[in-house]
Amino acid sequence: MKKNYIDLLENIYALAQTGIRYTQNPFDMERYQKLLDIATQEYSEFTGLETEVLKERFNKDLGYATPKVGVNGILFDEQGRLLVEHRSDDFLWGLPGGWVDVGEDPETAMKREFWEEARLVVEPVEIIKFFAVPAGQFGQPHSSVVVLYLCKYISGNIETSIESLEIKFVAPAEITNWHKNHGQYVQTALLHKK
Repeated sequence: MKKNYIDLLENIYALAQTGIRYTQNPFDMERYQKLLDIATQEYSEFTGLETEVLKERFNKDLGYATPKVGVNGILFDEQGRLLVEHRSDDFLWGLPGGWVDVGEDPETAMKREFWEEARLVVEPVEIIKFFAVPAGQFGQPHSSVVVLYLCKYISGNIETSIESLEIKFVAPAEITNWHKNHGQYVQTALLHKK
């Protein structure tokens, strides 16, 4: 039931978002805005996120509704250890990555995220897999597509950022408390590596 309800809310949100962007009729504009307000209120009650925070997010996304795009990177060292970061937001372990910025392609976003989070210059060399993340999972009010890249080290020395408490290379099995579904990403990468 939970998934069906989130899917319904996401569809209402998508219709409202697209309608607000393309309608020329002021009466329809009011109707689409009302739908957006209803979806926002329901998302808030269902996820526990503040209504004002959701309104701000939703109002930034007006236009044709599409999933958000994110990237995460797999970087192994010469010993086969994986680069992970102890995140400062939820205190779990994750892979370098984040959202693709407007006007940015996923490869560029991957390079930027490694630089911002670890001060490393990398080259994305291969797409391991695309992951679909449905709305409602991990408290996200929108669906997303995550591109998982295998990356090659180019240069730099590991440094932490405001996003991380620690960054290091580890044997993947050492980490059991993964951020969101990053454990699944790592398992997919390990199978891909074989």
